[in-house]
Amino acid sequence: MTSTGRFTLPSEENFAEKTKELAELWGADAIRNSDGTHLDDAVLALGKKIYSAYFPTRAHNEWITLHMDETPQVYLLTDRVLAESDTVDVPLMDGFFAEQLKPNRDADPHRYWEVVDRTTGEVVPTEHWTLDADTDTVHISGITPWHEYTVSFLAYIIWDPVEMYNHLTNNWGDKEHEIPFDIYHPATRKFVFDTFEQWLKDNPQVDVVRFTTFFYQFTLLFDPKHREKIVDWFGCACTVSPAALDDFEREYGYRLRPEDFVDGGAYNSAWRVPRKAQRDWIDFLSGFVRRNVKQLADMSHAAGKEAMMFLGDQWIGTEPYKDGFEKLGLDAVVGSIGDGTTTRMIADIPGVRYTEGRFLPYFFPDTFYEGNDPSIEGLDNWRKARRAILRSPISRMGYGGYLSLAAKFPKFVDTVTHIADEFRDIHDRTDGKAAEGELNVAILNSWGKMRSWMAFTVAHALPNKQTYSYYGILESLSGMRVNVRFISFDDVLEYGVADDIDVIVTGGPVDTAFTGGDVWANPKLAETLRAWVRGGGALVGVGEPSSLPRFQAGRFFQLADVLGVDEERYQTLSVDKYFPPVTPDHFITADVPVDPEAREAWEKAGYRIPLSGCGGGQGIEPLGGIDFGEPVLNTYPINEKVTLLRADNGQVQLAVNEYGDGRGVYVSGLPYSAANARLLERILFWASHNEDKYAAWSSSNPECEVAHFPERGLYCVINNTDQPQTTTVTLADGSSETFDLEGSGIAWRNA
Repeated sequence: MTSTGRFTLPSEENFAEKTKELAELWGADAIRNSDGTHLDDAVLALGKKIYSAYFPTRAHNEWITLHMDETPQVYLLTDRVLAESDTVDVPLMDGFFAEQLKPNRDADPHRYWEVVDRTTGEVVPTEHWTLDADTDTVHISGITPWHEYTVSFLAYIIWDPVEMYNHLTNNWGDKEHEIPFDIYHPATRKFVFDTFEQWLKDNPQVDVVRFTTFFYQFTLLFDPKHREKIVDWFGCACTVSPAALDDFEREYGYRLRPEDFVDGGAYNSAWRVPRKAQRDWIDFLSGFVRRNVKQLADMSHAAGKEAMMFLGDQWIGTEPYKDGFEKLGLDAVVGSIGDGTTTRMIADIPGVRYTEGRFLPYFFPDTFYEGNDPSIEGLDNWRKARRAILRSPISRMGYGGYLSLAAKFPKFVDTVTHIADEFRDIHDRTDGKAAEGELNVAILNSWGKMRSWMAFTVAHALPNKQTYSYYGILESLSGMRVNVRFISFDDVLEYGVADDIDVIVTGGPVDTAFTGGDVWANPKLAETLRAWVRGGGALVGVGEPSSLPRFQAGRFFQLADVLGVDEERYQTLSVDKYFPPVTPDHFITADVPVDPEAREAWEKAGYRIPLSGCGGGQGIEPLGGIDFGEPVLNTYPINEKVTLLRADNGQVQLAVNEYGDGRGVYVSGLPYSAANARLLERILFWASHNEDKYAAWSSSNPECEVAHFPERGLYCVINNTDQPQTTTVTLADGSSETFDLEGSGIAWRNA
C-alpha cells in the first residue's frame, strides 16, 4: 500500500493527467517544475505543495544582453608557450570554449592580467607585453629564450554552465543560450531583487522557492569539443570581477594577483593546501553572498513562502558548514544524492528546518532511453543513500528531470513506488532520529568542519583514479555505526583534541589539503597528537599521513613513530629495512576472505632473507584478500616491533602499533566496498580499545549492516546488495538472530 508525504515530484507542461497518477502512486505531497518548464493549472489544482525552481542570476537575457560587462568572470590561464627568441605570442582562447567564455577587454589588462615566466616564476613587467584585441593574442617581448610563458586573463562567462550542460545533454538545438549575470554590480543587483520581488507577486501559488541556486557557479569550464576542461565542485574561480578585486584590496589591505586564482593551473583545487589568499577570498566572497542570500530569504518569508537552497550549481559562497550559515534564514537545503557521502553532505547541514535529497537517476535521455533499465541505477542509488540516511536522516526525497521520460518505464515507476514507501517507513519508525553511534570519529585535514563530507572530491560523487582510494573512507563512514565530525589542523594546534573523540583519521597524498603540507613543520602539531595517542587516543593514518613535502629530521611521515610505518623517499636507501613476519590473523582482519590456496602459497614461500642494502623479511608471495586501491610505494615498518597485517609486494599496506596507552594504525588506502567498510569499522574499534563493544549490533555478513535506535526500542538490518543475503545479528545481550534478506531488503525488529 502506498503511503504519502515526504516526496517531491518533478512535473512539466502538458503532463497533468500522468502527473496526478504518479503523484498518487509515489505518495507525493509536493510538486516542482522541471528546468525550463512551467506547471499547468491542472497540476497546480491537485492541492499539493508547490515548489518552483528560481534562478536569481540567469534566464533574463533581456537584461544581461544590455549589460554584457556584468556577467560573472573567471581568471583563465593560457597554455604554456615556449619562447624560441626574445619575443613570443600567446593566444588566449586556445583550449577554451568560445561559446562559454570571452576575454574581458573592457577592464585594463595591464592592471588585472598577468604574464608569467613559468620557468622562473617571475612576473613579466607590463611594459614588455601588449594585447592584440582583434586576435585575442598577447605579444611579449624582451624575454628569455627557451623559457615558457603564460597569460592569466579575465574572461566573461557568457553561457551559464549548468544551462549549457542541460542544453547539450537534452539536445535543445537553437534554444537561446542563457547568459548569467553577477550581482556584485549594483545595477544588476537591483535588477535581481526587483525581478524577484515582482516574481513573488506574480506567483502566489508557489509555496517553496527552490533557489537553484544563488549567484556563483562552482568552477565548470569546457573545451571547444564541449568536454569538461576544468571542474571543481568547491572551486571559487568563477567569482571574480574588477570591482570585487578592488573592494577586496580596500577591505583586506593587500591586492590579489591573478596567480592567486589560476594557481599555476591548479585553480585552487580543494586538494591544494589552502593558502592565506585563498582563505581570505572565501571569507570575502561568503560575506557578500550570505548578505544577499539572507535578503532573498527574508523576501520569500515576507511573501509567505519558504526559502530552499539547492546544494549545487551556483552554491559557491554559501558555505553551509561555515559558522553563521544558520543566520541566513533558509528553511531547507536540497541536494543531489550520489552516494552515502553526498547524502551525509546534505543531511548533516546545520541551521535549517529540514533537508531534502534529490535521488538518481535524473530523468534525462542519457539514462531514459529504449533498451536501458533505469531501475537498476535507482535501486543502487537508494541502497547507497539508505545506509547513510539511517545514520543521519534527511526529511524529504524526490527526483529531478522530465517526468514524461520516467513515465515510459513501468519497472522504474514501480521501483520508485517501493523506494518512496520505504523512505517514509524508515522516517515513521525512527521519528526522524539517527541510529546510535558507538564511537566518535574525527576526520583531520586542512579544511575541517567547513568541508564536512566534502573531502577527497573533485566532481560530485565521481571518484577517479587519484581519489577513490581515499574517498572510500568517507563512503564507508557515511553508513557506519559511528558518529563522525571534521576537524582541522588549526583546530588541533589551537585547542588540542576534544575529550570525547575516540579515533582520529587523517591522510591522503603528500602535499595536499588532506595531509596538510607544511603544517607539519610546526612541531606543536606532532607534539599534541603524540601526547594524545600516548595517553590512550587512537590515530589512523591513510596513504601518506603526516607527510612533510621535504625530508626533515630523517622522517617523511612526521608521526611514523605513532603509526609504525614510514615511506622511503630515496634519502635513506643505505639504511636497511627489516620487516617482521606478517600476522595473518588479527581482530582487524577477522572478516577478510583470504583464498585458502593463496594463503598456502604465501606460507610456503616464506620471507626474503636479509640482503645488503635492502634489509629483509618481506613476504615472497602476497597474502592478499584486501583491496587497498592505488599502491603507496616504498612504505616500511620503522622497527620490528610493529605488527604487520599486510605487507605484500615488499611494502606495507596495513600495520598496527602500540604507542603508550594508545594505538596507531596505518592503511595505504581503502576504496569503498562492503569488505573494506567492515575492515575500517574493525580498525576503529581496535584502535580505540573498544574490541569488547564490537559484537553488539554487528552483522556477520559485511554486505548487511545493523542500525540500532535505542530511544525507539528498534533495530533494523539492511541488505546493501541487489542479491539475497543471509546474516546473523548479535544483540546487546549476546543473543543473536539470523536474517534472510531479499535483494535491497530491510528487516525491523524490537530491540
